Amino acid sequence: MNRQIERWIHEWQAASDEPVCAYVYDLAGIRRHAASLLPGLPRQGKLFYAIKANPDKRIIEALLPVVAGFEVASIGELRRVREVSAQVPILFGGPGKKDTELEAAVELGVAYIHVESLLELRKLIGITTRLKRPVKVLLRVNLSSGQLPQTKIVMGGRPTPFGLDESYLDEAMKILGASDNEFVECRGFHFHSLSNNVNAELHADMVDLYLAKAEEWRARGLDVRVINAGGGFGVTYDGTPGFEWARFSALLKERGVEARLGDTELFFEPGRFIVADYGYYAVEVVDIKRSHGQYFAVVRGGTHHNRLPASWGHDHPFHIVDSERWSYPFARPSVHGDKVTIAGELCTPKDRLHTDAPVERLRAGDVVVFVKSGAYCWTISHHDFLGHPHPEFHYITEGNDYADIDNSCGGQQSAAADHEGSDGRSAVRAVFPVR
Repeated sequence: MNRQIERWIHEWQAASDEPVCAYVYDLAGIRRHAASLLPGLPRQGKLFYAIKANPDKRIIEALLPVVAGFEVASIGELRRVREVSAQVPILFGGPGKKDTELEAAVELGVAYIHVESLLELRKLIGITTRLKRPVKVLLRVNLSSGQLPQTKIVMGGRPTPFGLDESYLDEAMKILGASDNEFVECRGFHFHSLSNNVNAELHADMVDLYLAKAEEWRARGLDVRVINAGGGFGVTYDGTPGFEWARFSALLKERGVEARLGDTELFFEPGRFIVADYGYYAVEVVDIKRSHGQYFAVVRGGTHHNRLPASWGHDHPFHIVDSERWSYPFARPSVHGDKVTIAGELCTPKDRLHTDAPVERLRAGDVVVFVKSGAYCWTISHHDFLGHPHPEFHYITEGNDYADIDNSCGGQQSAAADHEGSDGRSAVRAVFPVR
């Protein structure tokens, strides 16, 4: 964890009596990470960011010079990107697009719409005919193959609400070729068959399958100029290795993907993989208690700010930042050399961020920093349950020899601090769940 955050926490506590509760996003780190992925792509490869992982406008702005565009799954997300750029290419997906969303997507000039059903395709033809505006589409296909790798989240190869079954492809082509279709042009196919895959070999196998399907359909006379392989690159939260991008890139090269593509473009649209490691959720311990032989640390925050641990059923990794702020005339509650459950401020037993975490020491007033909180943490949370104040949002940005931590939401403001890299630990201790 960057020592910038530790220093900023101490500044917060020195300036305010309010417990620390904030997200910190490392915009500079996100941009560097995304840029580091580009050399591993084949010549025809393009990297898009799926903003569902984190639609923070500052993150979109940071990625704008790096990625080929953005993938969105609602009109709200689409407008969020258009607030940042009127020209950047946008891919518009999602299984439940309303007529108004399709119409707005056409008017706002998306690059491609991922068509998810025959009904959606027919509606889009009607809308574009009425508006007399052309649009390019990629048909999202749910492959019938049973050879897809199996991960925690499977989006294809089985019954799902996503995409067209492969058996409907001929009917979709007939609709596209009908005389009443003048404005909808199919340029290829979108495949997003799994999510959170950490095995590079299996992901390369999946791309092989996509290319083979495109080659098969091209032989049948279909025009395939784009293959969208989706995202699905996995991130782990238990200390085990995540997705190996370098290995995946090497496999694509070994298997001759670039030569097989020819003039066909290959899109990837990761979300979590780009931002997860560059977000931090910092919360102060407001109480420590022992109940029926177990320790609980109650923090200013919880699953209403960071629902990912509850949603995925995992213990979220964290660091502890020691604090000497204690002004009360009585003993400071603490736990030493034992296990403690990190619980939130909500009146529900499900408000847990980490269960039975072994700690050397944790005291009321210390700050727990949940790392890997850049994706699907704040966005999917039930922010207003019980009406607790929202966390603040701060950003580490690029500078000359330092990084600034800004706050765009008002309230606590931290001064710039000297950049010292990410290897300083000082009073910071890493914690992962016991297996």
